[in-house]
Amino acid sequence: MTAAGTAERASGVAPGYAVVRGGRASFLVHRRAVAVAGGLAVLLAALSVAYLCVGEEFVAPGEVLRVLAGRPSQAELVVGTLRLPRLVMGLLVGAAFGVAGALIQTVARNPLASPDIIGISQGAGAVTVTAMTFGVTSFAVLPYLSVAGGILAALLVYAFAWRGGLHAARFVLIGIGFAIALRSVTTLMMTKGDYLVAQQAQIWMTGSLNGRGWDEAAPLGWALLVLLPCVLWAARAQRTVSLDDDTATALGVPLGRVRLGLVLLGVVLASLATGAAGPVDFVALLAPQTARRLTRGAQIPLAGSALLGAVVVVAADLLARRLFSPVELPVGVLTAAVGAPYLIWLIVRSRTGRAGRSGGKA
Repeated sequence: MTAAGTAERASGVAPGYAVVRGGRASFLVHRRAVAVAGGLAVLLAALSVAYLCVGEEFVAPGEVLRVLAGRPSQAELVVGTLRLPRLVMGLLVGAAFGVAGALIQTVARNPLASPDIIGISQGAGAVTVTAMTFGVTSFAVLPYLSVAGGILAALLVYAFAWRGGLHAARFVLIGIGFAIALRSVTTLMMTKGDYLVAQQAQIWMTGSLNGRGWDEAAPLGWALLVLLPCVLWAARAQRTVSLDDDTATALGVPLGRVRLGLVLLGVVLASLATGAAGPVDFVALLAPQTARRLTRGAQIPLAGSALLGAVVVVAADLLARRLFSPVELPVGVLTAAVGAPYLIWLIVRSRTGRAGRSGGKA
């Protein structure tokens, strides 16, 4: 054992962790998770600069930095007015989906329990498209209607999955059933509406950042800022939920209330992101599990999930803008192209794991 490991054990801190104190509060921090988050932050910063540089008109990185610093620049219109709001929207949407997926997967203890798999995004989408069909197209209103739809869908899945307890596999299967049903409702609403509205809803349903400006990014940004204290609480509460039920109960943790709070926060975050950009599929599935594999921790890191979600959305939107230029693809097309094979691999891997364990017992 190394000297650092010996010192950690002597202080009562598990190897690989450190205690960070700020005033009366203290936090247990996973060192590798901090290093991974730092690396992802650097990657995201570089990717953001590239996002602002690349387009129909290339802008030099120096000019991009001048615009970001608030200095006069000829690229103010291209960077500050056209590209920067879309980038900010991508960052916010990706971070929200990443944290939402991490929270719901933590409570369900199932990597398939993602908002876009278990019907939450579909519920938000169904209510939003219905509102659009009846003439509500303001992006100042749609995110909050999406929250209502996501919460309603989550309540329905929870009610149907509860059988004297909440079994993870049953929760996921019932959620998948509701996701299919709610997508059918969305399709029905699009056929009943005006052609132009239906076309707009169809583009929105694929998940798109095209045309998003400060008017769309600001409500989402303020909502996430209000929810930031809840996310900080969730990062601390997440540790107790990861324990087995008997241990957590013995420690006096109100598991029911904590789990409900984490799931509700995840539903609200996923619904807000869906209302702002549409159901950008598989980000909430990919980001948490990838972040967990990078950190090699027992828990899904919220900071890593948020940063990785933002990286996925920004990178996918950059490719969507330039891959078939001058035609712009919706960002959801690119995330689905990556996420669908990952989902298949995840299902096959889980089945192979169960088969291996059954063979061992036999």
